[in-house]
Amino acid sequence: MFTTIAVLALIGALGAGLLYLVSRRFEVQEDPRIAEVAEVLPQANCGGCGYPGCAAFASACARSEGLEGLFCPVGGSPVMDKVGAILGMAAKKQDPLVAVLRCNGTCDARPRTNIYNGASSCTVASALYKGETDCSWGCLGLGDCVESCHFDAMYMDEETRLPVILEDKCVACGACVKACPKTIIELRKKGPKNRRIYVSCVNKDKGGVAKKACSNACIGCSLCFKECKFEAITIADNLSYIDHTKCRLCRKCVSVCPTHAIHELGFPPKKEPAAEPATPEAAAGPTPPSPATPASSGALPA
Repeated sequence: MFTTIAVLALIGALGAGLLYLVSRRFEVQEDPRIAEVAEVLPQANCGGCGYPGCAAFASACARSEGLEGLFCPVGGSPVMDKVGAILGMAAKKQDPLVAVLRCNGTCDARPRTNIYNGASSCTVASALYKGETDCSWGCLGLGDCVESCHFDAMYMDEETRLPVILEDKCVACGACVKACPKTIIELRKKGPKNRRIYVSCVNKDKGGVAKKACSNACIGCSLCFKECKFEAITIADNLSYIDHTKCRLCRKCVSVCPTHAIHELGFPPKKEPAAEPATPEAAAGPTPPSPATPASSGALPA
């Protein structure tokens, strides 16, 4: 009995010693700056930076020779400036982004032609069929994007059956972009005073087919392309697209779109053209007829 206990104790001691030697031999010294960087990060662990969490992002920043390609969308440029100060690197300024919905296929514009009775998931529905309307490109309305958002920045509108993005809560983490199987959600610049212009449609069918499926669809007529003087609009596969890095927010493309597929957000209402001032003659009203003379009235002389 004693011998057995002694042998087990000896084996335990040898194992502990071996583990100690191995741990010392392969010990990895962590850069103390990683903890400093992690401390200034928002700890949202959203994955918007491209890494599994804030700890992994902090490690990537500390091990990188520069911050090019590394950006925290939740903290934005102010947080990246702090990270750059800790690491002694210059952080590139980036415009804040926000998610936008590139589909305006409301129930009125895109009526149902069939009823889906499967799993309540856009991913599942997209794999099975085109959707409940004749537009195979638009929103399926089952809310995968809303479920993916950890910041309560989205909800489903019961009337339009489209998701609504709350700009003041959106952190541009990109989770909704990845969750949408139709790729109708996009991250774009917030723009000055939260003003931006974009084509709210992804339908690549020809104009007549797209218009028949949804009255709000882009028909690829190229009127916006011809109107833009800044080369911000391109047309490919029957669909217009506005490059938010080139758009000057002049809004000329909005007024020429025949289907109202181009949306403008954050702008004040357009002023109606002022009425022309009335002339003195018009203000005085119509000139009363002159009294008839006997000759002109046809009356006989006395």
